[in-house]
Amino acid sequence: MQILPKDAQKAMLVGRIWHPQHQGPCLVVVQDGDIYDLTSIDIPTMRDLLELEDCTGYVAARLGKAEKLISVDALMANSLKGDADKQQIHFLAPCDRQAVKACGVTFASSMIERVIEEQAAGDPARAEAIRKRCQAIIGTRLSDLEAGSAAAQKVKEALIAENMWSQYLEVGIGPDAEVFTKAQPLSAIGWGACAGLHPASSWNNPEPEIVLAVNSRGQIKGVTLGNDVNLRDIEGRSALLLGKAKDNNASCVIGPFIRLFDADFDLDRVRGAELRLEITGEDGFELEGESLMREISRDPTDLVAQTIGANHQYPDGFMLFLGTMFAPTKDRGVKGEGFTHKTGDRVSISSADIGLLHNQMKLSADCQPWTFGLADLMRNLSARGLV
Repeated sequence: MQILPKDAQKAMLVGRIWHPQHQGPCLVVVQDGDIYDLTSIDIPTMRDLLELEDCTGYVAARLGKAEKLISVDALMANSLKGDADKQQIHFLAPCDRQAVKACGVTFASSMIERVIEEQAAGDPARAEAIRKRCQAIIGTRLSDLEAGSAAAQKVKEALIAENMWSQYLEVGIGPDAEVFTKAQPLSAIGWGACAGLHPASSWNNPEPEIVLAVNSRGQIKGVTLGNDVNLRDIEGRSALLLGKAKDNNASCVIGPFIRLFDADFDLDRVRGAELRLEITGEDGFELEGESLMREISRDPTDLVAQTIGANHQYPDGFMLFLGTMFAPTKDRGVKGEGFTHKTGDRVSISSADIGLLHNQMKLSADCQPWTFGLADLMRNLSARGLV
């Protein structure tokens, strides 16, 4: 399994690992297939690194002094056990003190699926009939619309006349983006850890997304991959259940590394990225798909500007999921009900310029519970003389 970008030799990849000697996290960088420790009193956390004006320059300068910890292959082997042994070095999510935010309904295809969830009130048995009605009325017209434009307003008026307007279309093509809190700082899981599904859900799916790493000044410093695990039946019952549908144990997956922006990799490369999804079930079920970032309805800089500014600050920065166009409709079991996860599913999310994120699905209560919070981080860093 290749988890590094296609041009890994040129990529500046930073992340976090659990170090058993310290019983806590270390900030790391990848070089020539190995993992090196960047942690220092100057830069003890990922938040601190991303706050630097020239974080790539800092990492490059530190590389000659950094201690080699483990190879990428050995780190993967340790982490693939699902709920990794704390006595072994293993992947953590690459973010730490940052807020974890997410944008919803930023692609036309997922807009339509959200409308279907709402109209079906979370009942997958009604989904196929509603999907056909939506497509007959809407078709693919939404994919070319600029959110908040005069043309989008005309489409809104037409859909209201057809009694098909929805709160999801409001945030999909209206002037204001949907930005919600996906998870608490330090609660995201990393590469290889078991990802969680709430047991109350019987209609759910992965949401493969590109995730921006943004500092407290609103500067996008790099990108990574994420799975914004989605419970379609819960959110479909009511948008007010978004917290129950989105924020559960092990339901926020980020990794494997943050690729920092530099002379070889910038936001334009992200705008042109292709995202791939592969799901393999223990029952032999397989699903594959691709998503093109150029089909997003709002530019990443617009989504960042709607998240941070004079009215809303993030002194530790934030990670921002950009939304997904994936809403798998391939039947798995009952005809017409589309896709839903089964425990044991293996999910791989990849992009050639960013890498590959891999996890296995379990029920949330069966995943390793989140026990290492901000107070634990501060005590750990203090004991190591890093703060």
